[in-house]
Amino acid sequence: MKKILAINSGSSSFKFKLFTFPDEKVISEGLADRVGLEGSTFAIKVNGEKHKEEIAIPDSETAVTILLKKLKKYNLINDPKEIIGIGHRIVAGGEEFKDSALVDQETLKKIYDLKQYAPLHNAVEADVIKAFMKFLPDAAEVAVFDTSFHQSLDKVHYLYSLPYKYYKKYGARKYGAHGISLRYISQEAAKILNRDLKDLRLIVCHLGSGASITAVKNGKSYDTSMGFTPVAGITMSSRSGDVDPSLLPFIMKKENLSIDQMMKILNHKSGLLGISGISPDMRDLRSDVTPLSGEKKVRADLARNIFINRIVRYVGGYILEMGGLDGIIFTAGVGEHDYRVREGVMDSLKLLGLKPDLAANKNNDTFITKKDSKIIGMVIPTNEELMIERDVVRIAGLK
Repeated sequence: MKKILAINSGSSSFKFKLFTFPDEKVISEGLADRVGLEGSTFAIKVNGEKHKEEIAIPDSETAVTILLKKLKKYNLINDPKEIIGIGHRIVAGGEEFKDSALVDQETLKKIYDLKQYAPLHNAVEADVIKAFMKFLPDAAEVAVFDTSFHQSLDKVHYLYSLPYKYYKKYGARKYGAHGISLRYISQEAAKILNRDLKDLRLIVCHLGSGASITAVKNGKSYDTSMGFTPVAGITMSSRSGDVDPSLLPFIMKKENLSIDQMMKILNHKSGLLGISGISPDMRDLRSDVTPLSGEKKVRADLARNIFINRIVRYVGGYILEMGGLDGIIFTAGVGEHDYRVREGVMDSLKLLGLKPDLAANKNNDTFITKKDSKIIGMVIPTNEELMIERDVVRIAGLK
């Protein structure tokens, strides 16, 4: 039986799903975690049962070797040649890649070269591709870029108000993120609504540890909150989102910080964590889940309110620019599971005719607005790996 692997790499890990082809059935999934670090683990799920062990994974090549051994051990493949395609999530494609692409040595080099736009991700993702090319040379390798979906932005939306030469010389512009998820979500929304995606004006709130708000008009990315890097946009778990750039050198001088130290604060010590002083996890800031009182509760509530407020700012702006809104969609960890965040966002849209269905919203139902609501509210779980698998089939022309 033919199979396709979808690989979703992080800076020190990769998630995987193994699909049968052509029926798109997931027969296994798992995670190589803490690659290159102490305490690394490998987990694989087979027939609903999870097998996890602590095992040394010093580099990407070792991680790939372990994965292939596990697939054989649990009879998920008998011959490596059963894997006819491998899709890889790549964070940064710059302006070079407007769509997913077959990977050859030239493409692989370009992915490495684009690491300046995603230094924690692109090089690692390229290392994983290189390892798979070594062990499965007959399989089609396809790079699926998070930034490709946003290549439809026009210059009004992707350029910063800086000297134009910096864009021409260095590619200094908005690239966005979460593109793979956004493509899946927008297509799924159109399918659920039984509407042509080209006729819809949607806003997708991808609210996870990283969070972004994206306007999708006529099936394409119209504008998005993340910028040159994923630190821009709304408040996130530990990322700051938008900040007055003049504030950064002010703090750096006061605290005697280097640029690297300041960037670490913006990426890892800000957002919900920085405001609350408690946790980057939204669940830890909910008083109905975690008992909080006094100053802790005040700070936790403040963090949640700021999070909702920043979402509303982007949503409101996008509605005006698109000339209206047909639907707002919530996805990813917070978006799919935190009904209070969704309620807070929807409450701001009541004046535009959105009518929340509070019971459906609390139950995390697909439709969370009433039938006569002028704007449809939806919860749609994302599935990046399925979109990666489909791109492998499409780009490699598999039959």
